[in-house]
Amino acid sequence: MPHPDYVPQLATLVAAPPSGGEWLHEIKYDGYRIGARVRNGVVTLYTRNGNDWTRAFAGIAEAVRTLGLDDALLDGEVAVVLPDGRTSFQALQHAASEPASRGTLVYFLFDLLRLEGERLESLPLEERKARLKKLIGRRKTGRLRYSEHVEGQGDSFFKQACRLGLEGIVSKRRDMPHRPGRHGDWLKTKCVLRQEFVIGGFTDPEGMRAGLGALIIGYYEGKRLVFSGKVGTGFTHKVALDLRARLDGLEHTSCPFTPRPTGPLARRAHWVKPQLVCEVVFTEWTGDGKIRHPSYQGLRADKKPRAVRREQPLRAAK
Repeated sequence: MPHPDYVPQLATLVAAPPSGGEWLHEIKYDGYRIGARVRNGVVTLYTRNGNDWTRAFAGIAEAVRTLGLDDALLDGEVAVVLPDGRTSFQALQHAASEPASRGTLVYFLFDLLRLEGERLESLPLEERKARLKKLIGRRKTGRLRYSEHVEGQGDSFFKQACRLGLEGIVSKRRDMPHRPGRHGDWLKTKCVLRQEFVIGGFTDPEGMRAGLGALIIGYYEGKRLVFSGKVGTGFTHKVALDLRARLDGLEHTSCPFTPRPTGPLARRAHWVKPQLVCEVVFTEWTGDGKIRHPSYQGLRADKKPRAVRREQPLRAAK
């Protein structure tokens, strides 16, 4: 459940970005959604599910503290910026264990909901962003950076984002107040397909490979965990070993999927309790509900397994 101090507004997946001048369009960053709550000068960082991640991102919390605020609520995405300017969820996963390859840890700020006793949720987004930009400036370096946007031009901005190899864009109604939850005022359009999946099993490695062969994954449909395929690429040697150690501790005799997968994969599988969520990039869904050409990106400690559903893009808003 979200923390009472931070109940974020969420974006709905659409097949194409909306048109019209009432929309602002931002880059979709590839990281963790984080709210920064300042009370009496003390900074606490919350995930969208209400977990306190202040210690996990201590450098970000310190950067927010240097703003000198007594009371505030900022909203944004913590991500690792690679040398080419793109953000990478995989690099963020490796940041703690491989600091030499981490890139730059950045808090991209795109909303300001409270400032020095004044509640700003009822203001239009455009006005909230103007207050935010005045607060942090147009920083191009450092831990805190303002999330720039373009007005209108959703289709051309999306095409440019895809040409640059970005994950996608987020489109937001410039004239609307902050409204928690997912309801259509914020929309996301992705250049590639990616979403969270629940890990329900794994296979042993073959040949020279260590750790594991593939993860067996799915999503929830009601109370039923639906099998959606396997992912056997995207792991470093260390990640595969670490994952195997965690999965061995979750191994279970019964299959968590309904219906149970069939064929050689099911015969080779080690089933696990469906407690871990991973993020996967893939090219498309097949007609029978499986994913094609998947690649593992990392575990999602901020997502609950029961909340993982198959993402279905809606038609673009006019």
